[in-house]
Amino acid sequence: MKFSCEKYLLQAAVTTAGRCAAAKSPLPTLEGLLIQAGADVRVTGYDLKKGIYTTIPADVAEPGSIVLGARFLNDIVRSLPGGIVTVSVDEGFSTRIECGDSHFTTVGTDSGDYPDLPSVDREKAISVPQNILSRMIRQTVFAVSDNESRPVYTGELFEVKGDTLTVVAVDGYRLALRRESVAVGDVEDCSFIVPGATLNDLEKLCGDTDEKVSITVGAKHISFVVGDTVLVSRRLEGEFLNYSRSIPAEFSIVLQADKEELVQAVSRVAIIIDERTKDPLRLKLENGSMTIFCRTGVSQAKDQCPVKGAEDGSLEIGFNNRYLLDALKAAPADTLKLCFNNASSPCVIAPADGGDGFSYMVLPVRLKAGA
Repeated sequence: MKFSCEKYLLQAAVTTAGRCAAAKSPLPTLEGLLIQAGADVRVTGYDLKKGIYTTIPADVAEPGSIVLGARFLNDIVRSLPGGIVTVSVDEGFSTRIECGDSHFTTVGTDSGDYPDLPSVDREKAISVPQNILSRMIRQTVFAVSDNESRPVYTGELFEVKGDTLTVVAVDGYRLALRRESVAVGDVEDCSFIVPGATLNDLEKLCGDTDEKVSITVGAKHISFVVGDTVLVSRRLEGEFLNYSRSIPAEFSIVLQADKEELVQAVSRVAIIIDERTKDPLRLKLENGSMTIFCRTGVSQAKDQCPVKGAEDGSLEIGFNNRYLLDALKAAPADTLKLCFNNASSPCVIAPADGGDGFSYMVLPVRLKAGA
């Protein structure tokens, strides 16, 4: 095998595919990247759960294929000077990488040992602009569970109804929902669950552009096509939470607050919170104001945030500070609506303008009496 291409193209391909190379695997070949030279050059990373392959233009003198260690190859290509990179492989898998005066020689492995990526038997196909999909993932993925005992919640629910796409993540302590009106294509209503790790990779692949991501949903796998790159992942199976029934419909206290002022006030008070003891962050609503405070074994902090509507009731409620901050920071609005019922029911954060583009629900923590 022998080919030449621009260094920046090869580096981008190696970095992209490397996201899906296994960090450590009983199958050493999965710790590498499959490089195939034909009409173009295709670089593939695969960890048996998800895989990425991307294609770059190249001058191919001799077609062929090789597997090279992902981390080692990335370090080499990144260190090369700008210009044309030539990669050549002999019959014994000795691989030479050259660019300008820089020369590296290493030994690859037989590409025949590299497992095939799963094919996606098309059941549904939709398309979503990259910038919209990227925002929806970024503003919800923080609420994906990392508890493998409930695998279905380690992913996000994608739900298509008409021209509306809804994305939902839940981890047992909070819920994040984003909804957008998009022309997804001529497709029947459908739903599917995508692993959170896959979505983290997909969000990095998407650019700030209205070019489409083509999504193909199969019985067991799903693929995302972003330009010249394809991300293939298994689907998660199981019954997802009925989110529409989980979010309260009515509230006794509804406030409006400036997002940035609230984030800053919560962040300041949270400085004293130790992640080991996880002292609760407290919100106290009374006399038309919101007081944010916390007491630990050695410190105290208090701040206030201007709100509208606090005169409608009084309440003291506690939260995990990180869960509350994650939701506040992710909310795509300058003015937020905060909805409460009592100290043991969840807080729901929604758009102040009454739209349904997002909804975040955070469960409270129990406060000790007199603490």
